[in-house]
Amino acid sequence: MEPQLDHLVYAVPDLAAGVADFAERTGIRPVPGGRHPGGTANYLVRFGPTSYLEIIGPDPEASARPRAFGLETLTAPRLAAWAVRPGDIDKAVRQSREQGYDPGDVQPLSRRTPAGVLLEWRLTRREDSAAVRPVPFLIDWGDTPHPASSDLPLLSLTSFSAVHPDPDALRRDLAALGVRLDISQEREPALWAVIDTPLGHVTLR
Repeated sequence: MEPQLDHLVYAVPDLAAGVADFAERTGIRPVPGGRHPGGTANYLVRFGPTSYLEIIGPDPEASARPRAFGLETLTAPRLAAWAVRPGDIDKAVRQSREQGYDPGDVQPLSRRTPAGVLLEWRLTRREDSAAVRPVPFLIDWGDTPHPASSDLPLLSLTSFSAVHPDPDALRRDLAALGVRLDISQEREPALWAVIDTPLGHVTLR
């Protein structure tokens, strides 16, 4: 089975300001998701019962600025990454490596919700400093309820695509993961999402 879109990652340098800007642009106020041990926190809106948008930024209560998703040097909001959910994450990693793309090792991660509930999952992590990651990481929620299954504000994802200086190379990496995506050529890699909101279509990139 082809991996399914799990979530998009919208990185912001200041979480409160990023959430306020998103609410002003869309007419929808994201819901606090929780805090990660690595010094980040997030807010969420959902696209449906199995996919969502994560707005992630430095945890204002953490002492060090996090490195995840380029937040250490980020100066403006950016659609930085995306995640897909395979049927078997360990098998997907093995098959991808056999096809020539290494998605990274599978590692555990967690966050604590504002209500104090600890959510735990597994995902693939690559050690790179890319500002935008057009190849998705893999995620497995295990027994943890999927975030989009909760009562989050609902928006519609109208389209999702990428631009890249070498579209063919990107397509090969995506194919190794069993993933398809519309790609066009531009000098710098970027991810594009168009969402349907109460205030009309909004583009995140």
